[in-house]
Amino acid sequence: MEKLAQQLPVEGFWKCYYRIRHTGTVINHKRLHRVYKQMKLPLRRKVKRRLLARVKEPLAVPERFTQSWSIDFMSDALSNGTKFRSFNVIDDYNREVLFIETDYSLKNSRVIWVLKHLINLYGKPKKIPMDNGPEFIAKLSRLWSQANEIEFKYIQPGKPTQMLILNGSIKHTAKAF
Repeated sequence: MEKLAQQLPVEGFWKCYYRIRHTGTVINHKRLHRVYKQMKLPLRRKVKRRLLARVKEPLAVPERFTQSWSIDFMSDALSNGTKFRSFNVIDDYNREVLFIETDYSLKNSRVIWVLKHLINLYGKPKKIPMDNGPEFIAKLSRLWSQANEIEFKYIQPGKPTQMLILNGSIKHTAKAF
């Protein structure tokens, strides 16, 4: 075990255990772990990478149509258990659904395609509020927003109600393309 730890210093206990088992040596994992700790070989756990700090500010009600859009993903499952996702774009002024894109897998490039299509149809918004999901933190999204001079506003983590700026029902007038 010491030899393995010197050859592969980055690997932890379980990889060391399985390497020993693959050589044909049968040993109890609890006993091996006790020896591993006595040899002072345990590695520190990797710390979870944190999201970038976002400026937290209250969201204001837009003054006109297509000044601010909210975007978010939703997921559901079919009766056979297959999961699918929908990408929703809503205008914040009158809560009108501008577009709903649905598929089994929605990549970042598809999201940008939808946003480009809506800009051609309705004009460019000043800002787009969204949550801190991994889909929206991607480098491609950030570069696209900077190139188009559209400000991405992130809601506070754990505050999904910030997306609901206005009270009232959502008007479903999304066009299928």
